[in-house]
Amino acid sequence: MSFLIRLLIGAVALWITSLAVPGIELTGRSALDDALTVLVVALIFGVVNAVVKPIIRVVGCAFYVLTLGLFALVVNALLFLLTDWIAHLFDLPFEIDGFWPAFWGAIVMAVVTWLIGVVVPDRSER
Repeated sequence: MSFLIRLLIGAVALWITSLAVPGIELTGRSALDDALTVLVVALIFGVVNAVVKPIIRVVGCAFYVLTLGLFALVVNALLFLLTDWIAHLFDLPFEIDGFWPAFWGAIVMAVVTWLIGVVVPDRSER
């Protein structure tokens, strides 16, 4: 159940990000198509963050320290672009137009996910 809640939170955050950041678009034919796309892309983004991000943190530890954590913003943007690339492999109607939309999109997505997480606490926090 916790997985589904986190997936829905990620999907809502991704939808809000696509509305707020120019260069990140859902190009589905209908609202239902966009909703399904958001769910699948949120799942892909969650898997990418769960698998790739810890490896990057270990390998790039020195960069995190040298940049006082600002390297994390670049990593998040690159992970967002990786998610876009994987979404294209599955022919999903989701587009990120380059690094800067991915950079700002990753920031907006993190903030929106955090805000929703404050309102909808995790089951382990209750």
